[in-house]
Amino acid sequence: MATTAASPTERRHKASKRYIYAWGEGTAEGNGGMKDLLGGKGAGLAEMTIAGLPTPPGFTITTEACNDYFDAGEKLPDGLWDDVLEAMREVERRSGKGFGDAKNPLLVSVRSGAKFSMPGMMDTVLNLGLNEDTLEGLIALTGNERFGWDAYRRFIAMFGRIVLDVRAERFDHPLEKRKAAHGADAKDTDLDVADLKALVDEYKAIVREETGRDFPTDPNEQLDLAIKAVFASWFGKRARDYRASQKIADDLGTAVNVVTMVFGNMGDDSGTGVAFTRDPNTGERVLYGEYLTNAQGEDVVAGVRTAPKIAQMATDMPAVYDEFQRIGQQLERHYRDVQDLEFTIERGKLYMLQTRSAKRTAAAAVKIAVDMVADGTISEEEAVGRIEPAQVDQLLRAQFDPNARKDAKRIAKGLNASPGAAVGRAVFDADDAVEWVGKGEKVVLVRVETSPDDFHGMAVAQGILTARGGATSHAAVVARQIGKPCVAGCAELVIDYGSKSARSSDSGLTFKEGDWISVDGSTGEVFVGALPTVEARFEDQKELQTILGYADKIRRMGVWTNADKPEEAAQARSYGAQGIGLCRTEHMFREGDRLDIVRGAILVAMRATRAKARLEAGTELAADERDDVATFDAAMAKLEVLQQGDFEGIFKAMDGLPVVIRLIDPPLHEFLPNFEEQLVKVTRAEMQGGASDEDKELLATIRSLHEQNPMLGLRGCRLGLMIPDFVKIQTRAILNAQIAVKKAGGNPIAKIMIPLVGHVNELAATRALLEAEAKAVQDKAGGVDVDYKFGTMIEVPRGALTADEIAREADFFSFGTNDLTQMTFGFSRDDAEGGFLLKYVEDRILPVNPFQTLDDAVAGLMKTAVDKGRSTKPGIELGICGEHGGDPESIHKCERIGLDYVSCSPFRVPVARLAAAQAVLANATERDK
Repeated sequence: MATTAASPTERRHKASKRYIYAWGEGTAEGNGGMKDLLGGKGAGLAEMTIAGLPTPPGFTITTEACNDYFDAGEKLPDGLWDDVLEAMREVERRSGKGFGDAKNPLLVSVRSGAKFSMPGMMDTVLNLGLNEDTLEGLIALTGNERFGWDAYRRFIAMFGRIVLDVRAERFDHPLEKRKAAHGADAKDTDLDVADLKALVDEYKAIVREETGRDFPTDPNEQLDLAIKAVFASWFGKRARDYRASQKIADDLGTAVNVVTMVFGNMGDDSGTGVAFTRDPNTGERVLYGEYLTNAQGEDVVAGVRTAPKIAQMATDMPAVYDEFQRIGQQLERHYRDVQDLEFTIERGKLYMLQTRSAKRTAAAAVKIAVDMVADGTISEEEAVGRIEPAQVDQLLRAQFDPNARKDAKRIAKGLNASPGAAVGRAVFDADDAVEWVGKGEKVVLVRVETSPDDFHGMAVAQGILTARGGATSHAAVVARQIGKPCVAGCAELVIDYGSKSARSSDSGLTFKEGDWISVDGSTGEVFVGALPTVEARFEDQKELQTILGYADKIRRMGVWTNADKPEEAAQARSYGAQGIGLCRTEHMFREGDRLDIVRGAILVAMRATRAKARLEAGTELAADERDDVATFDAAMAKLEVLQQGDFEGIFKAMDGLPVVIRLIDPPLHEFLPNFEEQLVKVTRAEMQGGASDEDKELLATIRSLHEQNPMLGLRGCRLGLMIPDFVKIQTRAILNAQIAVKKAGGNPIAKIMIPLVGHVNELAATRALLEAEAKAVQDKAGGVDVDYKFGTMIEVPRGALTADEIAREADFFSFGTNDLTQMTFGFSRDDAEGGFLLKYVEDRILPVNPFQTLDDAVAGLMKTAVDKGRSTKPGIELGICGEHGGDPESIHKCERIGLDYVSCSPFRVPVARLAAAQAVLANATERDK
């Protein structure tokens, strides 16, 4: 093991930090902190070196150095440069070459490498150390003048773009012009020495013009600037956008890897490539990837040349192919996961440049996990931990309707780089994609090839289409990572950025910016227009069901669903829901002619309720009072019949499973005619000769019921206490529906939830009213016993803080975290999300949208309620039914709080099953620390 490079650092930083490690000094698995410190690339190179695999000499500058660089105002930490020079001397010793030596030059790459893979999002500089003198030495050593000049023009362009901030297109234009002179289909390899020498002169002139200085020729200056540029790329826009999309922290920093250059562009016995130990699209256990002869790695990743499949290497270089296969299998066994490998072949000798856990599609992820459990490589717990909740969501996405595909016009066909169906308007620029999406449009990003600078457009697009590049190109790798459908390497597609249009040389079909296209990432096909889609069939996802079966064995919490209709309940049950945690009865009132019935009832409800009270007290009613009572009672009778039918359907769909039914909880304004509209109507009528008595009376009634803050007004248990008939008819409908279903042989289980309780007396009064109603229903049915309980929704801070008192009157709690979040923060969800909340999150005033991910303060209120509720009633059942019940991070918090179940929308049930298991595993890991 080489240690010379680090010894000065150790002497200088005995009491502080060590910033440099040579290969073989740190491991990703053997030392848990090494990947944090060395990044994934550095840790992988260290492990491969320890394992005796062929790696070029090099060293890693740690992520701590990156963070300290920024903390010091973008200055290298004290002593780091001296350590870099010492480490370079060790690389010189191991490689037998000299950095800056005109006769025997050492060239290096300076590569980024963070803890988490961020494909293409940060910067790398190749061929560093070249100048006019070392170029001559390189040519003399290799005997290949073309190779030397090609390496030099690549270095100037890459260094100019990454380090000196010269726009990439400044270098692209002269290159394309030189290629065009050799023919329309000419490649980089068709350029001769004269072309390359001319390009070097042109590139140097571009650097001088753009920067006001000559291209740097001192290798040490090149190295210093490149290290700082790679550090700087950690906070580049594309890296920040990527981290935000993947929820990667900004304070991790990137390592810098300084690696001896090995060259794949030294002739037909050289090459470079990227490969996966299994197919990252399907999960099939087969070596998958691409390689190019006589090329450098950037050619494969950027898609400059469409590479053949790696199986071709078995014919071209059979001995190298066999060695590579053996190494791939060895690394997969070592890491117990599919590996993404980068390699270079220099004059027949294989060098491994990187190994890391491979990005994969959702389908591949679940298949690989299930297969590795089956062959004993990993446990069921590890398999569950390796699947991301977002991947479960991807597997349930829609695909194109097969019938529509038959008649669709196919524009072109490329490589099926990332599966899924994408429909959108074609746009040809990443900035334009963001702008179109900002206007509410769906887009497909169409590029000749993507680069890391396109990430912001890729992130907002429905899908991605490129003319160049293969299955390991930037477009393909990033699309798989962020779950976007992608067709890459569509060679027949001729894209013209100037006219913002594309034409297929095979089909002759064209499309321009704004035209609808459909991209099938599963087949590689592109179609004219917007094809309809069909939902994915959960029952066909056998591997996913296997993974969720593992998860069900692990998770502690139940997973229920929020459903208001029998068909929603049936869908959720097919996804594995174990009950309904929220059935919102007011949603049922909005269907068909029910809204008119409810609206009519509300408009007379207060008058009718007061009249009934007078009638019970023995007071004779006036005619208008009798009319109000009759109108109200008729509406209530209709609603009771309709609601009973609703509940019977839901009980049948969820037979044998609990159904939590929340009594009516509408903000009153949602069921009333619009006050402003009615006011305008009456005012205009008065100006034109007079409004009708009916309109004026309606306006007066709406005005009397108008609330300044409806979300905090007459709703929830308050509405039930003020107008008891609403909740009485609902209770009768629930109990009578249970009786009917039970008589038909079913097993209905009802949990009647009283919402918005802030004081125990509200719950006690409401429960007493409804218990009497329930007893009357059962007595009338001849004593038929049905399974029902009364509980409450904890959604008011006072309810959480007095949960010990409220538990005396409740059989269960369900946390309504939408309202609890609103009341804790003191702002309206609709107003906040439609106004300032996005800006709050962007500016880091809030870490996340608290209506999407459970806020810690709201979780703290919930924990208080859980502890207090159980102190009074240890067996009380506790769940969550707000939108947070389907959010994986929120589910982790619910596990720590100790809830019994989470409830979410039907389509999030599979995600919640996985997340609930992962929460158990995460808690166990935390306890073991």
